[in-house]
Amino acid sequence: MKEDERARILEHKIKDPTLKDVRNLNDLLRFYEQVWGFSAADLVKASRIIAKMFKDKECVKFLSFTGNLVSTGFRGLIKDMINEGLVDVIITTCGSIDHDIARTTKDYFRGTFEVDDVYLEELQIHRLGNIFIPLENYGPVIEKVVYNVLSKIDREKCYGVREIIDFIGDELGNDDSFIFCARKRNIPIYVPGFLDGAFGTAMFTYSTTHKLLIDPFKDQKELADIVFKAKKSGAIIIGGGISKHHTIWWNQFKEGLDYAVYISTAQEFDGSLSGARPREAITWGKIKPKAESCFVNGDATITFPILLIMAKSLI
Repeated sequence: MKEDERARILEHKIKDPTLKDVRNLNDLLRFYEQVWGFSAADLVKASRIIAKMFKDKECVKFLSFTGNLVSTGFRGLIKDMINEGLVDVIITTCGSIDHDIARTTKDYFRGTFEVDDVYLEELQIHRLGNIFIPLENYGPVIEKVVYNVLSKIDREKCYGVREIIDFIGDELGNDDSFIFCARKRNIPIYVPGFLDGAFGTAMFTYSTTHKLLIDPFKDQKELADIVFKAKKSGAIIIGGGISKHHTIWWNQFKEGLDYAVYISTAQEFDGSLSGARPREAITWGKIKPKAESCFVNGDATITFPILLIMAKSLI
């Protein structure tokens, strides 16, 4: 028996593919599969899980990501997933709404991590990692758009945050906006930490001079209905924090996710939710014990385009 088990475990040999073997997307997948080098193995496994999730007609597909990614060209991948019908529900942070509004109406610029931040402050330029944002292209723009939206709503009616985000999509009216793309396809965007950014702050300041009724529990009721009606659910979770936790938290009420792919640079040994691996979520009922899951360790702006390309080649 031990010999049989040993032979099974040692079934697949490590090979040495060359770059000349890569001529198309399927070749790229085989390249990583043959290399099987550390995180390359996770890319292969994750791409297969994502492809299976995309093809599963019974699966409600969640996409969770942190707002910093929307400040980059990564926003284009989010729009691709929305426009190609690869996502049913988005759960994200307030920063995603901020950056989508700002970038739809103004520009962000390439920068560096090493620049003198005191110097940038004197020039009135925000730095987000290696991205430069002129002050006038951020806060004032977001406030103006949010105020325009709130001035048009029925002030006697109580709204959920998701509904306000839908109205922002209507206001932007531009395919450059992932909010607008989601709005056109009736894909709900949930932001549980909506006060943690310029979008939420603008709603607060507007409420100091105008009647504004916001009920975040309406969003929770919608999420509950989505989860309870789902035969299966799967999630691509990019980054950590509140958007990650909200996604897995609500899926515990249907006995956990059936598919889960985490992409993060966080480590788990400080006990953080951001660094927690899928196996830990099993103990909380947030991922099913028999679910197909994988953790990809790496910068999502590098790893996710590769994952998405490989997964789509398998559909």
